[in-house]
Amino acid sequence: MHVFATAGHVDHGKSALVRALTGIEPDRWDEERRRGLTIDLGYAWTRLPSGAQVAFVDVPGHQRFIGNMLAGLGPTSAVVFVVAADEGWRQQSSEHLAAVHALGISRGLLVVTRSDLADPGPALADGRSRIARTSLGDVEGVPVSALTGEGMPELLAALERLAAATPPPRTDGRVRLWVDRAFTIRGSGTVVTGTLGEGTIAVGDEVDLAGRPARVRGLESMEQQHDRVGPVSRVAVNLRGVGVSEVARGDVLVTLGAWRLTAVVDVRVDPVGGSERLPGGATQQRLPSQLTLHVGTTAVQAHVRPLGADAVRLVLDRPLPLVAGDRAILRDPGAKRVVAGALVLDADPPELRRRGAARRWAEQLARATGTPDLAAEVGRRGAMRVDDAVALGIPLPPTHSDEVAVHGPWLVATSALEGWSAALAQALHRRVAEQPLEPSLTAEAAVAVAGVPDRALLPQVVHAADLELVEGRVWVPGVRASLGAAESGLLELEERLAATPFAAPEQPDLDAWGLGRAEVAAAVRAGRLMRLDDGVLLRPDAPARAMRVLAGLPQPFTLSEARQALETTRRVAVPLLEHLDNRGWTRRVDGSHRQVVR
Repeated sequence: MHVFATAGHVDHGKSALVRALTGIEPDRWDEERRRGLTIDLGYAWTRLPSGAQVAFVDVPGHQRFIGNMLAGLGPTSAVVFVVAADEGWRQQSSEHLAAVHALGISRGLLVVTRSDLADPGPALADGRSRIARTSLGDVEGVPVSALTGEGMPELLAALERLAAATPPPRTDGRVRLWVDRAFTIRGSGTVVTGTLGEGTIAVGDEVDLAGRPARVRGLESMEQQHDRVGPVSRVAVNLRGVGVSEVARGDVLVTLGAWRLTAVVDVRVDPVGGSERLPGGATQQRLPSQLTLHVGTTAVQAHVRPLGADAVRLVLDRPLPLVAGDRAILRDPGAKRVVAGALVLDADPPELRRRGAARRWAEQLARATGTPDLAAEVGRRGAMRVDDAVALGIPLPPTHSDEVAVHGPWLVATSALEGWSAALAQALHRRVAEQPLEPSLTAEAAVAVAGVPDRALLPQVVHAADLELVEGRVWVPGVRASLGAAESGLLELEERLAATPFAAPEQPDLDAWGLGRAEVAAAVRAGRLMRLDDGVLLRPDAPARAMRVLAGLPQPFTLSEARQALETTRRVAVPLLEHLDNRGWTRRVDGSHRQVVR
C-alpha cells in the first residue's frame, strides 16, 4: 500500500477529489458534512488499475485547523497538492507548502481541481513554479474535475507513477506508529489508528503505547482483518491492556523495549518564510525561544537553544521516540505559522557545560548528515551498549572494524581502548615505582584510573596494555611485590613451607626474617602466601595438598586425626579445616567429625 496526504487551501476540493477517487466519504463528522468544511483528518483508500493499493489521509485546509493538517502530513512520505483552477494559489496553499518543505517531503503531485469552472493552465503553471522551489522539486501536474470526471483517468495514471517512484519501505525492524485516532469498539476494547511507515506488526506483539505496555489483540487494514500488517499501511490496532481514555492523538505505539525516549535533541533548522522558503535562508537567531515541534502526529512544546549557524538544541516538554534522520516542523503558536523545518542530527546529544562546548559541538553537527554514523557515535562516547545503539537507530556492522569493536554487549572505539590502556599502564608503572610493596591495582581501581565504563571491559583493556589480570588484580608482567631486604626472608619461609607445608610460621619467625605486616600483606597480594583466619600463613597450594592427605584417611575423621596426618598444630589445623569446609571440599558430619566431599 502507498499512503498519500492531501494538502492545499480550504475549499479547493481536496475531499471531493478523494471521494471521486475512492468512493469513500473522508469527512467523518456530521459537522463537517453540514458545513462542507473538513475539520479533522479523513481516511479513504482505493485500488489503482495496476492493482496497487493507495490510501489517502485527507487534511483540513482551514487555518484554524492547521494542527490537524500537520498531524496528517507528518507520517506520510508523499503528498497530493491541490489547487483550485477558479481561485488559484491562496494563503493556506503557502502554509501547507511550507509544511511540506519543512518535512523534507520529496515526492508529490500537483492536482488542479474544478477545471470545469476555469482554465487550469494558469494555476498549473503558478503552482508548479512555487512547488519547484521546495523539497518537492519539479512535480507532475494534472488538471481534473471531480464533478464531471474530466482528467480522472490521467490522475489515476499519475498516481500510478507516483506510487512506482516511491522506494519500498523496510518491513523488518522496529515499529513506530504515530497515533491519529483512538476509540473503542464494544466487545473489542481500545483501537488506535495510524500510518505504519516501517516494520511489521502482528497479532500478539507486545508494544508500548504512551509509556504503557499493551498487547496487539487484532489488526485491520482497509476494512479487512489481518494477522500481520507491513508498511506502508493505514492500520487499526486493537489493543489489550490500555484504556481509550489513556490514549490520544500524538501518542506513539512502538515495539516494546526497542526505542529510546528522548526529551533533548539537536537539529538542523531550515527556516521558511510565511509562504515559501526565504531566499538565502534566515538565520537561527530569528527563531523564538519557545516553539511547537510537530513530528508524526505529535505536537510538543520545545525550548530552543541556539548552537551554530543552523543548529539548535530542542528541549521538549515530554520525551519522544526520535532518532537521527527524523524530520519535523517548528511552528510559532503565537504567530500561527511554520517557521522552520528540523532534521534531527542527534537524539542523544552530550551535555554542554564547559565554556566553548556549544561552539565545538556545533562544528561537529555542521558535518552531520542526519544518517547515524557508527564510528562517530561510538567514538565520541568511547563506548556504548549495543542495545542503546540499536534504540538510537545506529546501524551495526556485521563484524569488527578498524574503528569500532564489539566486546560482548559493548561497542568500543579503538581510539578509546588505546586511551584506556595507556592510562592504565601509566598508572600501574607509576605505582610500581612509588609503592614496590604494592605494585598492583585492584580491578576496581584499574577501572577507575583508566576511565572504563564497565568492569566487563577490563580484560580487553589489560590485554591492550600488555598487562596481566590475576585474581582480581592488575600486574605488570614479571613484576611482583619487591620486599627489598625482606625478600631473602620470604624465600626462606617459602622453602620451609615447601618442605613442611603445614608448619605455619610463628610471629618470632616472621620477625627474624624481617617480614613485617606490610611485607606479609604484599606477599599475600602477590599470591606468594595465603592467609587463613587467626593470621595463619601458608603457601597458596596448601589447601590442595591438605586434601590429598585427608582423602587418604578413614572417613569420617576427627580434628585430631587430621592434625596428626597433616603433621601440624591445632592452631593451623582448625582454620585450615574451616577453610576447606567453606570451599565445599570437606563437610561436618557431626560435632566432632568431618569427611571429604567426593
